[in-house]
Amino acid sequence: MSLLDPLRFAAALGVAIFHQMFWSWAWTSIGVPGFERTVAADVLYPSAAPFTWFGWVGVEIFFVISGFVIANSASQSSPGAFLLGRALRLYPAVWVCATATLLVLLLFGSGPASELILPYVHAMLMVPKGVTGQWLDEVYWTLAAETAFYGLVFCAMLTRRITLRHLAFGLTIYSAIFNAAALLVMSSTTPSDLPYLVILMFRVPCAAFLLSHGCFFALGIWLFISANRELTALEKIALAVTCVSGAAEIYFFASFFLTSIPAIADQSALAPIMVWAAAVLLIALAARRNRQAADTASPEAPAYLRTLGLITYPLYLTHNVIGAAIIRALVEGRPGPDLGSLDRAGPSDPGLLVHLREDRASGQARADRSPCAFRNAAAAATGTAPLSAGPRAAPSAARRSQGERRGVLAALCRPTSPRTAPDKAARTGRR
Repeated sequence: MSLLDPLRFAAALGVAIFHQMFWSWAWTSIGVPGFERTVAADVLYPSAAPFTWFGWVGVEIFFVISGFVIANSASQSSPGAFLLGRALRLYPAVWVCATATLLVLLLFGSGPASELILPYVHAMLMVPKGVTGQWLDEVYWTLAAETAFYGLVFCAMLTRRITLRHLAFGLTIYSAIFNAAALLVMSSTTPSDLPYLVILMFRVPCAAFLLSHGCFFALGIWLFISANRELTALEKIALAVTCVSGAAEIYFFASFFLTSIPAIADQSALAPIMVWAAAVLLIALAARRNRQAADTASPEAPAYLRTLGLITYPLYLTHNVIGAAIIRALVEGRPGPDLGSLDRAGPSDPGLLVHLREDRASGQARADRSPCAFRNAAAAATGTAPLSAGPRAAPSAARRSQGERRGVLAALCRPTSPRTAPDKAARTGRR
């Protein structure tokens, strides 16, 4: 169906916007970031948070589309051809994109190169990193879930007795039970409790178990079947269960975000559910139209739509680390505004970004690019407690040698009352 390519591209774009405009600074409220932090610009976008925080739901849309596409591929090929086709589809792009990501981290990152070896191997092989490991790029966790689903389909094809319908039923029940349990845990615990953390663990570190996301792949299979024939009553019930289970998984993760990140505490968990539901509805309507037009030849999709589909995968694999490095180059390559604008900031411009540069003549640094300093800047935006300067506060020698014009981008996130311009000495003291 020609709809799938632009929908897949829109989902990837939503995930990219989420990572670059929300997660790039909001991670300070939850935990340790990935390697992209070592190449990212210290820039905050708190005013855009209401529109960017739920972009992660593009992953759930990916999984539904994947279920549809893989079901279509499996129904038209042998087990060997299916496996070879999936390998050729995934691995070459991963090898190129992971190598490009590694080079960016080596050339522009500030961490030790030894930390990148094992994550690079995991990325090249697309194997799960485990609970305590780290991905070369955080977006690669979805590939573990994808390959697990491909493996299930391949094994089902080998048996010649387990059909796509059977597989969809199994994933529907399997994932629905887990997501129902997740809602019960959420209603009786907090994000700091062990049962809650165990549920979260199966979303990303242990995504290959498909406990959280199996319902999305199953939904894709049901939509594929509905594109070729009318669903039975039992199959329609299973489809409804996958929809409810998927909404429950999204609600759980959205609630975790809203509880843990003060900057979006006033947002609704229904926003990502509505975005996901709209995408599923579009696929369902396209599937129904495809079934009704089964006797007529469907027109070929326009070339630009096929192009969108082709660039979606590399865009998804490179937008996080490489995208962060590109944004940093753009931001740090621009001259900063007059520091006097800091004093003229008022209620009408809470998102003003001010460059604080290093004075090479006097040798005095105006700002620190250390992780602790950026966490404190982001903490001001999210409303969390700042961190005290510790051993990580000192900038590394590698980072100090990277340029003459380093600095942080601090955000004035809360409105301030107008004030008169102080004299030069007072302004110098604040810097």
